[in-house]
Amino acid sequence: MLAWSVGFWIFCGGFVLIEPSPYELAFLAVLVLAVLANIDLYRSSTGLLAIIVGFVPFALIAVFQVGNSTLVNAMVFSAVTVFLLLTSYFLANYVAEATDRRMRLIMQAYTIAALCCAIIGTLAYLGLIPGAELFTLYGRAKATFKDPNVFGPFLILPAMFALQRVLLGTRREQVLGALVYAVLTVGVFLSFSRGAWGHLLASSLIVLILCFCLEARIQEKLQIIVMTVIGAIAMVVGILGLLSIPEVAELFAVRAQGQSYDMGETGRFGRQGYAFGLALENPFGLGPFEFRTLKIMEEPHNVYVSVLLNYGWGGGGLYFLLVALTLWRGVKGLLRASPYRLMMIPLVATFSVLVLLSAIIDTDHWRHWFLLVGLIWGVSAAIQMDPRRTAPRAQMLL
Repeated sequence: MLAWSVGFWIFCGGFVLIEPSPYELAFLAVLVLAVLANIDLYRSSTGLLAIIVGFVPFALIAVFQVGNSTLVNAMVFSAVTVFLLLTSYFLANYVAEATDRRMRLIMQAYTIAALCCAIIGTLAYLGLIPGAELFTLYGRAKATFKDPNVFGPFLILPAMFALQRVLLGTRREQVLGALVYAVLTVGVFLSFSRGAWGHLLASSLIVLILCFCLEARIQEKLQIIVMTVIGAIAMVVGILGLLSIPEVAELFAVRAQGQSYDMGETGRFGRQGYAFGLALENPFGLGPFEFRTLKIMEEPHNVYVSVLLNYGWGGGGLYFLLVALTLWRGVKGLLRASPYRLMMIPLVATFSVLVLLSAIIDTDHWRHWFLLVGLIWGVSAAIQMDPRRTAPRAQMLL
């Protein structure tokens, strides 16, 4: 029952048109079943638990710093952050045991959800389904998300696992992986999120390089080079095909150039500078939603500035520590020969770029960000506990 509930919970992560979303409600059921199933808690996740426990007081203090926002909204915002941190802790312990089987379950559910979202978003953008306006925003595909800028990045992780199958899998896995990667790439493109475009490209390059250097056998290296050239050509052809649609070409031209809302004192980068100055002047933070009630009526769109501003120096420092430790555990897992390194490659390739993307967008409540954190901690625990250097690839290639 726990396995089925976890699969359903992960699948629900692709459907967040309303809040609380099915993802939050499904996790409550997962938590109850996990307690009944007496799921093991691992020492390797103690650091993550310590960060969560240490963060809670700062989240509570932040609630009472608000002056213009409502106390209820601030309380809900802080509670959601703590809730999502708990999902990371659960996942870290869940995938530390029976890692190959549980990671396969999670990624299958995630991939199915991502494919559903990408197909819905693509069909809605092309106007091929009824109620298409529900799944688009400002002429961009958003599928079952509220924002195209969240929809696009959500598709990246399963795309990276699909790409890894293309590079290292059997012929059947390569074909299926290529189809999944292509569908998800179209979804990312039609989100017209510049961050998601860069995220897909950078993460794909990291997966390619890591697979080539760390996992590919000698005879596979030439195959990877050939497939990379063919794949790049196919992607260019596919994008050119989409750009042959006048509406797509027009919106692409607009999104590809610099945007006016990025520049100036009230633009994205101006807001970030102003918000950082405020954060330095307020050790306990201003509280959630407070910044938008001041001089500039929009969020900073930089998660590192936002957490300092919302939760003060203590909460912001713990968030920075979480990011640093997660990256460190991921990179450490890549440097050690292990059967689970195949799982770690797409995780690190996705999370590391997401860390950079967070400097230009608020990712503090992105569900898949916390999912990535939990998976990296869990897989790194499996690498530490399992002394094997190799295992059958068919078992570890998800």
